[in-house]
Amino acid sequence: MIVTYYHRRALKGHYSIEKVFRDIRKALPEEIQYRVAIAKYESRGILKRFYNCIEAIFRQSDINHITGDIHYVSIFLKRKKTVLTIHDCVCLRRLKGLKKWILYIFWYWLAEKRCKYITTVSESTKKELLEYLKCNPDRIHVIPNPISEDFQYVPFNFNSEKPTILQIGTRPNKNLEKVAEALRGISCRMAIVGSLSQEQLRILKEFNIDYSAYEDISDKDLFGLYIKSDIVIFVSTYEGFGMPILEAQAIGRPVITSNVFSMPEVAGEGACLADPYNTPNIREAFIKIINDSDFRGKLILNGLKNVERFRPKFIVERYVELYKKLVRTD
Repeated sequence: MIVTYYHRRALKGHYSIEKVFRDIRKALPEEIQYRVAIAKYESRGILKRFYNCIEAIFRQSDINHITGDIHYVSIFLKRKKTVLTIHDCVCLRRLKGLKKWILYIFWYWLAEKRCKYITTVSESTKKELLEYLKCNPDRIHVIPNPISEDFQYVPFNFNSEKPTILQIGTRPNKNLEKVAEALRGISCRMAIVGSLSQEQLRILKEFNIDYSAYEDISDKDLFGLYIKSDIVIFVSTYEGFGMPILEAQAIGRPVITSNVFSMPEVAGEGACLADPYNTPNIREAFIKIINDSDFRGKLILNGLKNVERFRPKFIVERYVELYKKLVRTD
């Protein structure tokens, strides 16, 4: 059995999908061979996208697996041999007017009709997708993202006097502004991964936050930031999955995350859940973790247990089962 993994031409700084399927391919059994088909062009403009579609026709194999983002290439592939992974529906929530209509038709509605199966990375994303597509739910399989084996437990001594708080992401949904407000007056230092806007810089200054920002960092450097952190904060207002939750749990750091969308599903019992729209609630989570060592220790232990169900070998088993099912029903 040969699987072709169709990947987008990634934009600078956007490599999450690539990392996920790199770990999946590493764990594939010997019986499954694979090819990686990276689109020649970034997904911008009609002509470049049309070329990506035509190119995809000549890269087909026993199973065609579109890994995300370039859903539209499914239009030209053999339906009975095609699996599409949809990571979230964020664009349908963000866009309006003609752009939203075009994206809905080519990335979701038509793509769904041109695939044998769809996988989503969480039950939350499946539920959201069904609200848009109204298709047979049996065709949509939930297979979570795997956590890389590179992320393993690293012991640390919690700094209760001035903890380092790691914030992953600076886009609007990552909720940095409310996190900064929640930390006002709390002795801490923030490590922020992502590019800061002028408004975010203003807010950090207004709330007198001691911080360092890191942009376009390597996987190795990101791992180092996790190790140096005392708390990982990820109170996003929207996620299709939420990989930083698992990365923090795997290293053994207490996590605060949101109580909405996929995040409780991913976190299990290994995170302190907070309302991302409620600043006092986020603040309470920080104070509880900083002051309550028993609670903090319980979160860490539960996180280490939770992360094991997302290891690549378990996730790959579910993909292999789906591939075999596709071949049997061809």
